Amino acid sequence: MNNKPYLIEFPKIGESQLGYISVSEKNNLPFIPKRIYWTYFTPEDVVRGNHAHYELEQILVAVAGKIEVDIVLQNEDSFHFVLDSPNFGLFIPKMAWRTMKYSHNSVQMCIASMEYDENDYIRNYDQFKR
Repeated sequence: MNNKPYLIEFPKIGESQLGYISVSEKNNLPFIPKRIYWTYFTPEDVVRGNHAHYELEQILVAVAGKIEVDIVLQNEDSFHFVLDSPNFGLFIPKMAWRTMKYSHNSVQMCIASMEYDENDYIRNYDQFKR
């Protein structure tokens, strides 16, 4: 069971003259994806996230631009990650409070372990700490 956030490096195939692709398959993911979505056109002065999940695990990828991610676990361990390369993903475990800030040109792809379930969200930090 993964209970701390960590970076996943996806294979980078290609060369600078032609460009690159990265491919993720079941052998380099910590779960089987159930949902994929992306976030874009987020103003730089907006902080997104401010929640945790009871069961959901996620992998965030900065497909374009830069995303700063701060994570706090229930034991108060905290982590700061800067995502700025599309061949790296950030694994976020369940029960991890997260906030994200985006550069003006960023596109974030999220690979999720579950389908959307509003009941899985913890949106109050004090409740999360309990």
